[in-house]
Amino acid sequence: MLDINQIMEIIPQRAPFLMLDRVEEYIPGQSCIAYKNVSINEPYFAGHFPGQPIMPGVLIIEALAQAGAVAILSLDEYKGKNALFGGVDKLRFKKQVVPGDVLKLEIKIIKRKGPIGIGEATASVNGILAVKGELTFAVV
Repeated sequence: MLDINQIMEIIPQRAPFLMLDRVEEYIPGQSCIAYKNVSINEPYFAGHFPGQPIMPGVLIIEALAQAGAVAILSLDEYKGKNALFGGVDKLRFKKQVVPGDVLKLEIKIIKRKGPIGIGEATASVNGILAVKGELTFAVV
């Protein structure tokens, strides 16, 4: 388990763009299970959407990418580096994420060749799938 301070030792994102609150488990270079507590105090809810706040899909994808970054950047060879998006594929949104939800973020690295890789990612709330897809990353 990693707390917020340990997460920030691995990935470079900081508030207000750090999308992980805790990591339940991770295997360096292979997988990560993390959580994001979705709060009404998030700045994007003021405009997305007034009276019916919904977490933007691109931010759910970013949260998944950060979970993937914990998995890959926790390898000794990538300490101090950053993981950037190379692509998003086969992505589907299945459920809206709203304030009060606890977003469970799971990613498995399914392919790696040098600094490039692909992660199979899912985000869920209370066991209900919200987002599923593949994320391509490049370590720089």
